[in-house]
Amino acid sequence: MQSIHTKLLEVHYLDLGPQDGWPVILSHGFPYDIHAYDKVSPLLLNSGARLIIPYTRGYGATRFLSPKTMRSGQQAALATDIIHLMDALGISKALLAGFDWGGLASCAAAALFPDRVAGLVSYAGYDVANVEEHKRAAAPSLERVMWYQHLFQSERGRECLRENRRELCKLLWEEWSPYWEGAEAAFERSAPAFDNEDFVDVVIHCYRFHLGSEEGDPGSEHLEKKLAEKPRISVPTITLDGTEDPLKPGGSSSHASFFTGRHERREVRCGHAFPLEAPEEFAAAIIEVHKWSEGDE
Repeated sequence: MQSIHTKLLEVHYLDLGPQDGWPVILSHGFPYDIHAYDKVSPLLLNSGARLIIPYTRGYGATRFLSPKTMRSGQQAALATDIIHLMDALGISKALLAGFDWGGLASCAAAALFPDRVAGLVSYAGYDVANVEEHKRAAAPSLERVMWYQHLFQSERGRECLRENRRELCKLLWEEWSPYWEGAEAAFERSAPAFDNEDFVDVVIHCYRFHLGSEEGDPGSEHLEKKLAEKPRISVPTITLDGTEDPLKPGGSSSHASFFTGRHERREVRCGHAFPLEAPEEFAAAIIEVHKWSEGDE
């Protein structure tokens, strides 16, 4: 584990593989952590990659540098965290891959900063949040699965997450990955990351902002306006769908028009925790996109 200061954060991260390897930034989601890539990493290292796996803001040992910085969880903030980390590490261009918040952050970064992104692997699909659309009701079956997001809109939800964070997060793991037998042990490895002092504030803001009930950071407003226009992603991309994920019913087959560069969509029988449940397929997608970015077939 290493640490480095960016514009807003002291980011703690893993830096694996040769320093001159092809750089990949692996971003985790909620409620997961860097251990989501424990089985993906060896496969990528065998292919010559340099892996940067950071704790997202609000997780693990990553900390805000100033108490005055808004504990924002909005997509523009998560995306710029990736770019700021690249700046601090002296990485001009990297392949981005992620799931859940990590997919959101990677997609948003690819859409906003395409000159910094060599390629993209996203679970699931074009994962940029449509805040205006999220203000409207979804199908009842999906609204039921999103119970935690509705809970987080209230102060009762903040208290529930603060006082029962492990119980609540474990319940989400179980619901989102119903056929994954390795969840118990994996959760115990990841759960300490939720003890971060900013975890609750960042998580609550993320879901309040993306459901339209709370304002974002004024410093990110110009980027959010760009994301609201649904910018297309031009970098080489593979999008992944887990067919057993209750959060993504029907997958992302309708998202193809959002990708103007080379794009392929793949389905795998797994739940929401794609890199944990299907590490071989996740790594294979990253290696394939790297080949595309290098001009190899």
